[in-house]
Amino acid sequence: MPVQPLAAVLAAGLLFPVLPLRAQDDVTLERIMAHPDWLGRQPERPYWSSDGDSVYFQRKREGEETRDLYRIDLEERETVRVSDRDRAGADAAGGNWDRERRRRVFLKAGDVFVRDLDRDGGLIQITRTAATETAPFFTAGGDVAFRRAGVWFVRERGTGLLRQPFDVRTEDDPEQARAEQDLKAGYLERQQPRLLEIVRQRRQREERSLEVSRERQAGDPSRSALPHYLGREAEVAGSALSPALDRLVLRIRPKERDEGLRDRMPNYVTATGMVDVEEVRMKVGTAETAGETLLLLRAGDAEPTTLDVSVLPGITDDPLAELREAARERKKAREAAAKQAGGGEDAAEEEAESVEHKDETAREDEPRPRPVRFGPVSFNRDGSRAVVQVYSADNKDRWIAGIDLEAAELRPLHRMSDPAWINYAFRDLGWLPDDRTVFFLSEETGYSQLHLIDATTGKRLQVTEGDFVVRSPQVSADGAFLYFEANRSHPGVFDVFRAAVSEAGTGVIERVTSLGGLNSFRLSPDNRHLLIVHSTATRPPELWLQDASPGAEAVRLTETVSTDFVATDWVAPRFVEVPSSHTSRPVHARLYLPPDSTTEAPRPAVVFVHGAGYLQNAHQGWSSYFREFMFHTLLARRGYVVLDMDFRASAGYGRNWRTAIYRQMGTPEVEDLADGVDYLVAEHGVDRERIGVYGGSYGGFVTFMAMFRHPELFAAGAALRPVTDWAHYNHGYTSNILNTPELDPEAYERSSPIEFAEGLQKPLLICTGMLDDNVLFQDSVRLVQRLIELGKEDWELAVYPAEAHGFLEPSSWLDEYRRILKLFETHLKR
Repeated sequence: MPVQPLAAVLAAGLLFPVLPLRAQDDVTLERIMAHPDWLGRQPERPYWSSDGDSVYFQRKREGEETRDLYRIDLEERETVRVSDRDRAGADAAGGNWDRERRRRVFLKAGDVFVRDLDRDGGLIQITRTAATETAPFFTAGGDVAFRRAGVWFVRERGTGLLRQPFDVRTEDDPEQARAEQDLKAGYLERQQPRLLEIVRQRRQREERSLEVSRERQAGDPSRSALPHYLGREAEVAGSALSPALDRLVLRIRPKERDEGLRDRMPNYVTATGMVDVEEVRMKVGTAETAGETLLLLRAGDAEPTTLDVSVLPGITDDPLAELREAARERKKAREAAAKQAGGGEDAAEEEAESVEHKDETAREDEPRPRPVRFGPVSFNRDGSRAVVQVYSADNKDRWIAGIDLEAAELRPLHRMSDPAWINYAFRDLGWLPDDRTVFFLSEETGYSQLHLIDATTGKRLQVTEGDFVVRSPQVSADGAFLYFEANRSHPGVFDVFRAAVSEAGTGVIERVTSLGGLNSFRLSPDNRHLLIVHSTATRPPELWLQDASPGAEAVRLTETVSTDFVATDWVAPRFVEVPSSHTSRPVHARLYLPPDSTTEAPRPAVVFVHGAGYLQNAHQGWSSYFREFMFHTLLARRGYVVLDMDFRASAGYGRNWRTAIYRQMGTPEVEDLADGVDYLVAEHGVDRERIGVYGGSYGGFVTFMAMFRHPELFAAGAALRPVTDWAHYNHGYTSNILNTPELDPEAYERSSPIEFAEGLQKPLLICTGMLDDNVLFQDSVRLVQRLIELGKEDWELAVYPAEAHGFLEPSSWLDEYRRILKLFETHLKR
């Protein structure tokens, strides 16, 4: 049935019922840190039904972790919870359409389903197994392909036959294994067939039997394809099956890999009363980089073909050559010093010879391709073309390469290099319906922008341009428009825009939504409507509906925020620009002012430091730091001014803002905090001597750096779940920004708070969970020992034995923030 006009939906009041909670409007720590159910339990994971007549979303059940499924019928104008029985007939998120967009395949509870709109919207279940199927799609011939336990299967539409187009095994070929066994045979094994006829005959019969079996399998069309053996030392990291079913692309890595030095985390609060010890992540730079290989396997080929990455421009360059040479020199100097000191001459000489040999070998082999890893391989709809994103292991380069399926070669299409690191975001890539044009995001201009490239000719067009961020592109079914989110009007506002593909290269884009705040979206199956997740700084996300054209009216579909939350007079943040003394651009921030304008100046203030580093929090939508938002209302009501800054390193402001911290984490961030302090004093009557600072994770790290390196800035600080030494953090995050400790020790030493602990002069609170497998408890323990040895006073460590990086228990949240509030009330108030 057709969707009703939006005006009719609005008139019908298609809103989710809101249940009142408590009738109180006071803001207390007990209320702020209570289980967040009291806020109202917002819609999660929304998606369209296949026919576009309905919208589904999940909602947490009050007092439980269970999520219920809800359906908004846009014709009946009704929101209902989908019962367990009715879930069987419901659609699920994700999936793929056939070429005519009449059938949609998707996963539900690990099984494969097809919705056929030409059969009255009937739902066909393709699998019902205990195994978990993944990655379903329609083949060029209209059959359904999916992956199970790493193996691709195809369900034929006409016959119902389930077949396996490729049989890939990570084991040795039996014939090759026998030949290798013969080479390794000892005297007795060689003697037996030489002397005994029966031994020779039996082996010949076995070999002939295997040969006949393979011939019969190859010649019988009812049998599966002959197996391809990759060897027992290989591991399949991922695979992509061509919709034409004639090619398989495999990402291969060594099965035995250097796992590096892994930490161990004890758990003292267990059901058994005994201490459990869990092995967790490895430390940065403690494993050798293995890299990946890309193989192309064509139907009928005896062996897969390795796709040569040496064709990628710049692949043999070494962006870290100078650091590598400096590291070699340092090592030689240490060895020389050890030899001169005596007592280790033999070991030093052996090590020196070993290092020299390695260096000579490396120089002889140079230039050679850097190790790489591959993103998912993407085929067009008919399987005639494929592209893949390739990333250097040092994360200084990203290539987009076409895969020449006939010549079995990579064809470079685009290269993006960054002397700091390639952003882990903005990796979107997909095909237009013309099956030859690829859209992708690139930060090469300084901001994530949308581009098109012809996968055959390499001709490229830039779709968007400007000093703003583009993210989450989606192409309309007819290929006429590319829709995306962008903060074009203001860094803190993400609205939905679109660009006509026919106008690519002109820079012309249209703003579709004008809701302000934060907005993400999903196009309806017919591309006529947008399902929008919209939030503001003071209201959590809700679902909205709008026609997918500029200037259309947006209509709210849900209202799940509790009346208790709505009735509270929260302090709405102002969005301000803090002048920077280090860049030509301001630092965007949220500012919370006391509601009582008569509060006497000079006033106390608190600076909040968000986590993750690369995260945007001074946006105008609902923050993931919702507890802190409420806490800042409490502080403002008590007379504090609160500043929440998107310091350099934050997301949303382009490449240069992000990479300002390269090899110097903690320096630009604290410089920006210092500018924030000056701004508070100059513009808002804040007493420079009564400003506190706090933050968690990366925010805890920055708090340390401020308290240790610039003790004059803040009168007190609270570091929550903080990083104290980057040499003890994980590899993926840290090596991007600081390289590795052996290669770039200066970067680690200038960026790690434990190196500057001697600078602590003001009261410090440290709060950390003992089950934190992200920033380990060991981080805080080592810093505490350092503070003890330095004879530091006026610091406090609060530990939470049952909490991980993100606290779960309201009692833990309450205890932590009681301590933070006490710290500020004690040291910032007169």
